Amino acid sequence: MLEQRGYLFAWSPVCLACGIGWYFLLQSEPGWLFYCIVLGAGAICAAAAVRWPGGLAALGWAIALLAAGFGLAGLRAHSVSEPVLNWRYYGPVEGRIVALDRSASDAVRMTLDRVILRDVRPSRTPDRVRLSLHGPPATLAPGQRVMTTGHLSPPQGPAEPGGFDFRQYAWFQGLGAVGYTRNPVLTVAPAMDGITGLRVFSLRMAISARIQQILPGDVGGFAAAVTTGDRSAISQSALNALRASNLAHLLAISGLHMGLLAGFVFGLLRLILVMVPAIGLRIAVKKIAAIGALITAAGYLALSGGNVATERAFVMVAVVLCAVLLDRRALSLRAVAMAALIVLSLRPEALLGPGFQMSFAATTALIAVFGLLRDGNINLGPNWLKPVLGVVISSAVAGAATAPVGAAHFNTVSQYGLIANLLSVPLMGILVIPAAVMAACLAPFGLEALPLQAMGLGLRWILGVAHWVAGMDGAQRHVVSPGPWVLPILALGLLWVILWQGRVRWVGVLPAILAFWLWSGAERPAVLIADNGGLVGVLTKQGRALSKPKGSGFVAKVWLENDGDGVQQDTAAQRWPESEPKIRVFEMEFGEIVHLNGKRAAADFESCKPEQLVISSVELKLSGPCEVYDPKRLRKTGSLAIRKGQISTARSVSGDRIWNTQSPRRSASKQ
Repeated sequence: MLEQRGYLFAWSPVCLACGIGWYFLLQSEPGWLFYCIVLGAGAICAAAAVRWPGGLAALGWAIALLAAGFGLAGLRAHSVSEPVLNWRYYGPVEGRIVALDRSASDAVRMTLDRVILRDVRPSRTPDRVRLSLHGPPATLAPGQRVMTTGHLSPPQGPAEPGGFDFRQYAWFQGLGAVGYTRNPVLTVAPAMDGITGLRVFSLRMAISARIQQILPGDVGGFAAAVTTGDRSAISQSALNALRASNLAHLLAISGLHMGLLAGFVFGLLRLILVMVPAIGLRIAVKKIAAIGALITAAGYLALSGGNVATERAFVMVAVVLCAVLLDRRALSLRAVAMAALIVLSLRPEALLGPGFQMSFAATTALIAVFGLLRDGNINLGPNWLKPVLGVVISSAVAGAATAPVGAAHFNTVSQYGLIANLLSVPLMGILVIPAAVMAACLAPFGLEALPLQAMGLGLRWILGVAHWVAGMDGAQRHVVSPGPWVLPILALGLLWVILWQGRVRWVGVLPAILAFWLWSGAERPAVLIADNGGLVGVLTKQGRALSKPKGSGFVAKVWLENDGDGVQQDTAAQRWPESEPKIRVFEMEFGEIVHLNGKRAAADFESCKPEQLVISSVELKLSGPCEVYDPKRLRKTGSLAIRKGQISTARSVSGDRIWNTQSPRRSASKQ
């Protein structure tokens, strides 16, 4: 262990993350006694490590951090507890607009707080609800109090057992209900009424509107997303092109944008101060520049709306700039570890998201690789070539580090993402971000149009690259979803290679190889059943066959993506054997699958045979030996998966947790 001294701190967030992961893996919500036991054991180990700082002290601190991570995750889960709607609601919805964005179907979407629902007690009313607007266009503003008539329902569970759990995500976002409206949205009170706490939101939307006025179309939407975090003006075609070319990360205000902004301001301030001899010769201009860059980054965080990705990026930048102020090495694994500790302490649930995983994977890999080049005195060639090779190496390393995480979460690999990033990322630092800073400085004088036009040139080039790369043959390759342990095993193996000192570090290659081997052998369920009985998917030699070409589109999309299948729902529906449209039948090795779609199909179906599994989209009353899953039963089980004749339910996989223990009741009309 002597060889590891000075390097053990980098393991702190790993231990904390293991504790957080332990909490989320539990099948039932732990009681207070269990918390006391875990935290007590952690406190004892920490005290022992302080009292006897020998070789086993590191083990004591590791257990203490594990316990701390467990406690932090539990504390966070209970601290965000708010009422969740546990029935389907139709009726008046009133609230104050606190967020505006777009849904996956390109509909404007508003998030409301201070919600009022008719005939629902305040103690049972969700703190926040989110509505997609499919009705007449409306003029919406931050802080505006509005009313409409809409459909609300509880946040949906996993589309398949073990899949992404939107209920868990919504719990930590404070969303107690989601839905849509086709009716007009009426203004109850103007935006100035109760605007406290929403002034930054109003400023964001005003800046976004001004940018889109100068830069129309997708370029303006891209510019608004980069500067304010408002993505509502960028089209789905542009989004799809950015995703297919692995350039979608340029939309999110994340580490790249925050780093480029802070670096540009730091360099500019330092250059200006050095040019003034009276200041440059008497004051530590580097530290003054670091303070200025930190203030600018904090302003950018506030302006962007302070989402999780931007908070994470700000923490990373703040740690680096504080290291400059303390005369420490700014870019080191210790700085990354400190940033990870802060982020995980503030939002333990971030560990489960692709943003956290990809951000820290890229940062850790970049620092490790460039540290190896620095310590090994590896020459990258003449000075004029070093910046070019630096960009190539950075893009390749970051792409390689984030590719497994992106593939696991999004089921796609951008084949030509390196080319797209090499042609686009340098322009962000050379033109886009500097132009955005100049526009912000000149905006108070009404002179922001010229730098915004320069910014638009850069973004227009990036969008052109995205469409060009996305149009190449084989631009995206679809991959099957890995098992739940693949990413943790891969991460621990690669972290061992990076963080451990000495030749034993190469042992970490074995878990990484094991993870990829497990991924290559991942098996998908033979049958998948939606949690409302509206869709059935059966795995065939041609791919998954879906029981209908339309309806339950989100669930169908998730199933096909998890299969690593890039076809559309209507194409997958053609794989189903010919049968009556409303009564779909599929012969399996273990029996017969029957899907009844609608009331007429349920009324016409009379036979109920042994070894027959009947799925219905409406409540069904059948007598006989067959197994029946209708909406009433599926509300208790959630979605279903069948492997080798064995049925598993989303509820049994997810367990009884604080975010899913409210049992949905029958639909209620609140008119």
